[in-house]
Amino acid sequence: MPEPRQPDQRPDPDQLLQRMQAAGERAARGRLRIYFGASAGVGKTFAMLAAARAQREQGSDVVVGVVECHGRAETEALATGIERVPLRREAYHGRTLQEFDLDAALARRPALILVDELAHTNAPGSRHPKRWQDIVELLAAGIDVWTTVNVQHLDSLNQAVAGITGIRVRETVPDAVFDDADEVVLVDLPADELLRRLREGRVYVPDQVRHAVRNFFRKGNLIALRELALRRTADRVDDDVRAYRQEASIGPVWRTREAVLACIGHGSDAAQVVRSARRLAGQLDCGCHVVTVAAPRLAPVPDAQRKLLDEAMRLAEALGARTETLAGSDMVAAVAGYVRRHNLTKVVIGRTPARWAAGDASLIGRARTLLARALAPWLGARAWLFGRTSFADALSAACPEIDVMRVAADNAHPDMPREARMPPGTEPPQDEARPSHLAGMLWAVAWCAGATALSALARPWFDLVNIAMLFLLVVAGVALRHGRAAGAFASAVAVGAFDFFFVPPKLSFAVSDAQYLVTFLVMLSVGLVIGQLTAGLREQARVSVQRETDARTLYELARELSAALTGAQIVAIGSRFLRAAFDARAAFFLAGAEGRLLPAVIGPEAGGTRQSDAIDHVLAQWVFDHGQPAGTGTDTLPSGTVLYLPLKAPMQVRGVLAVEPRTWRALAEPTLRRQVEVFATLIAIAIERLHYVEVAQQALLTMESERLRSSLLAAVSHDLRTPLTSLIGMAEALQRGTPLAPEVANTVGAMRDQARRMHAMVANLLDMARLQDPNVTLRKEWQSFEELAGAALASLRDALARHPVMVADLSGLPLVECDGVLMERVLCNLLENAAKYTAPGTEIRVRGEVYDDAVHLVVEDDGPGVPAAMARQVFEKFTRGESESATAGVGLGLAVCEAIVQAHGGSIRVEPVHPQAGTGARFVVTMPRGNPPVLEPEAAGMPA
Repeated sequence: MPEPRQPDQRPDPDQLLQRMQAAGERAARGRLRIYFGASAGVGKTFAMLAAARAQREQGSDVVVGVVECHGRAETEALATGIERVPLRREAYHGRTLQEFDLDAALARRPALILVDELAHTNAPGSRHPKRWQDIVELLAAGIDVWTTVNVQHLDSLNQAVAGITGIRVRETVPDAVFDDADEVVLVDLPADELLRRLREGRVYVPDQVRHAVRNFFRKGNLIALRELALRRTADRVDDDVRAYRQEASIGPVWRTREAVLACIGHGSDAAQVVRSARRLAGQLDCGCHVVTVAAPRLAPVPDAQRKLLDEAMRLAEALGARTETLAGSDMVAAVAGYVRRHNLTKVVIGRTPARWAAGDASLIGRARTLLARALAPWLGARAWLFGRTSFADALSAACPEIDVMRVAADNAHPDMPREARMPPGTEPPQDEARPSHLAGMLWAVAWCAGATALSALARPWFDLVNIAMLFLLVVAGVALRHGRAAGAFASAVAVGAFDFFFVPPKLSFAVSDAQYLVTFLVMLSVGLVIGQLTAGLREQARVSVQRETDARTLYELARELSAALTGAQIVAIGSRFLRAAFDARAAFFLAGAEGRLLPAVIGPEAGGTRQSDAIDHVLAQWVFDHGQPAGTGTDTLPSGTVLYLPLKAPMQVRGVLAVEPRTWRALAEPTLRRQVEVFATLIAIAIERLHYVEVAQQALLTMESERLRSSLLAAVSHDLRTPLTSLIGMAEALQRGTPLAPEVANTVGAMRDQARRMHAMVANLLDMARLQDPNVTLRKEWQSFEELAGAALASLRDALARHPVMVADLSGLPLVECDGVLMERVLCNLLENAAKYTAPGTEIRVRGEVYDDAVHLVVEDDGPGVPAAMARQVFEKFTRGESESATAGVGLGLAVCEAIVQAHGGSIRVEPVHPQAGTGARFVVTMPRGNPPVLEPEAAGMPA
C-alpha cells in the first residue's frame, strides 16, 4: 500500500527571497527595544537602566542620550557611572531647555544609546519635531536604541485613554514605530502598588502627588490602562508568533490565542453560521474570520444559492469579520491551509444535507466507502467527496489540533426545493443547467450506441476485454465533452450495453458467469473515476482560461489607460472595455473644481453621448459625497438596474462610474462585481495621473513665468534707478537755486514728487526680485522698533503731511533681530498705503504689543478698510485695493511687506478696526521675539 500523499511543506522561493532581503535591510540598521508600561511610575526607566548596566558590565559600549529621572533618587543612582551625551540647550519662551543632542550622539556613535520618553516633543529649532524621529535616524545609522513609552501615547489608543481618564494626551507616537520595534518589554505593576509608590513620593514630587491622585492616578483609571497595555502587548506577541511560524514554515496550529473561523457555502444556513461564529468570537474576545471556497463546478450556482452566499458575506463584513474567498479544487486542503497560515483554533461550519448517511449499509454505500478508502493514498483529503466521511470529519483529520464545531440546523431555512425558499411574490430563477444535463445524457446514449455498433462489427476480431476498453474510452470522451453528470450516466449505460449485447447470454441482463459481476463493478468504478477526473480537468481548464482572460483584460486596460493623454481618451477606453467585458453601458461623472459632479459623459463605445434614462445624477452625487457604491447588488437602492461606483484614487475620489448592464442584475455576482471595481480603480488612477500632470505643467509654467518676470523686473529696475535718482536730484537743485516763477516752481515740484513715487516703485521691484532669490542673505542685527518707526516717518514726511500720525510709546518693546533696511521698508510701505487709501485729515496710529514668544507692530487707520474676501489677496503681487483706481501704485507694496516679514520668520495679516461696520484697516506685523542681548546702562556723566 503506497504511503498517503502529504501536503507540500516546502517554503515558497519568492517568500524566501523577500525574507532574505528584509533580513539584510534589518541587519544594516540598529535594533530598537521599547520598555512599555501602562502609566508613569511603573518602573520603565528603572528597568531600562538596570538592563543597560548589566549590558555595560558585559563589555558593551553603552551611553545615555537622555534619561528623565523626575527627581527619583534610585533611578538617578542607576544612571550614575554610565557615560552621557551632553544635552543641547535651546531657548524657548524666555527659558533655556535641555534637549537630546542628535548630532552629538551620531558623532559619538555608540553600540547602544538610551533615549528616554519616546513620545517627547522637541523644542523649536530641533532637527525633528518629535523624539521618535530622532530615534529613527539613530537606527538608520546602525545604532541600537532603548527607549520607554506609556500606553496613552500610542496613536491608536490615545482616544480610548482620553475616554477613560478624561485627559487628552497631546504627545503621541505612530503605532508603526511601536510595531516595528525589535523588542517590546512590558513593565507591569498592579494598581494598588503604583498608588502606594505615588503616595510615598517615588513617582512625582510631593507637590504634584495630590493633583495626580485626584485626576489621572485613580484606581479605576490605572486598572483600565493596565488592561490596555496587556492587550496591546499580547497583540504584538501574536504578530511575532505568526511571523515566526511563517519563517519556520510551521504547519500545526499553536493554541496561543483563540481565533474563530466560519466556513460557509451556498447552503441556506450560511448566515446562521456567520452569526454563531461572530457570537462565539465575542464571547472569547478574539478575532473572527469568514471564508468560502470557490471550488470548480460543473454547472453554475443557481441564483438563489449565490444570493444567500453573497448576503452572508456582506453580513460578515458588517459584523466586523475578516472575509476571504479561497480558490482550489480541494476544499478541505484550502481551509486547512488558511487555518494554519492564520493560526486559528476554532472552525465553525453548518449542517450540510446528509445525502449519504453514515449508517448507509446498501451495496452502493459500501462500494462508495471501499472506493474512498482505495483512493485515499492518491486523493488525500479529497477522498471524503467519494466516501461517507463528512466535511467536518475530513477537516478534523487534516487539522487534528483545531476544534471543529457544527451549528444547529436553521429551522427557518430547512432543506427544501429552491422554489419553496424564494421570497413571496418572486419567481424562481430558471435553472440553466437542466437543459445542458439532459442534452449531455442524450449525447451519452448516442455515444454508447455508436460504441455498441462499432463493437458489434469488431466482435469477430476483438475479445470482450478489448470491447470493454472501447466502452471506457467512450465514457472518458463523454465526460470530457459533456461533464460529470453525463460521464456518470455514460458509465451506467456502457455497463448495461456491454452486458446486454456482448456478455452471454446475449440480449439479456442475466449473467451466466459470476466473474462478469466483478468485471461490471470494476468497469463501472473505473468509468466513474475516469469520468469524474476528466470532467474536473475540463472544468479547471475552463476556469484557468477565464482567469487568464480576466488578467489579460486588466493588463490591456492598464496599458491603454497609461498611454491616455486626455479625459476623453480615458472615457472612451473605459467604455470600450466595459462593453467588451460585461456587455454594459458606462457613464462617467467627473469631479468639477468645486467638488460637484459634472454632467455625465458617455463614451462612443457605450452609445455616443446620449444619456440613459436609468442613470441618475442625484444618486451619482450621493456616491461621490459618501465614497460608497450604490445601485444593483449593493445595500443602497439594490433594486436599481445601474451600478454606481466611486472612482477612488490614492488621493481622493475623482468621480463616479455608472455601469448599466444589459442583463438584469448581471453585476450582482461577487466575482464580476470585484472585476468592475478593479476597472473603476484603474480608471480613477488614470484620471488622477492626468490631474497631477496638469498640475505639474501649470506649476512649471508658473515657475518659468515668475522667473522671467523677476528677471525683467530686476533688469528694468536697475536701469531706471540711476536716471530717477538723477531726476530727483536735479529737481531739488532747481528748487534750492534761483527763485522760479510760480508756474515753473509747481512744475518742478510735481516732477520731484512723481520721480520720488517712481523711485519708491523701483525700490519695491528691486526688493521683491532680491527676496525671491533663494540665496538671499539678510543682514540681521538687533534693532529697536522705536528707531525703525522714526526713520520711516522721517522719510515719509511729505507723503504723511495731510495725516496726523499718532505713535505710541515704542521704547518698551524688546529688540528684534532683523535687517534694519528691509524692516524700515515694511513700515514705509504700510504708512504710505494708509495715507493713499484714507481721506486727508484722518488719523494713522502706530503701536506695539509684546507676547511670550512674539512682538506685534500694529499700523491702523480709519479708512474704508479691506473686505474680508480680500484679506489674503491684497498681499499678492500686483494686487490693488480698488481696480481701475486713480490712486498711484502697481500693487507691490504689501507683497514686498509679506515677503520681507516671512523671510524673517514672521507673519503679517490685515483685519478691520471696526468689525461690525467693516471699516478701518489694521495691519499686524508679527516678529519672533528671540533672546536680545542685555544692554549696559549708560554712564551718568562723561569724563572731563
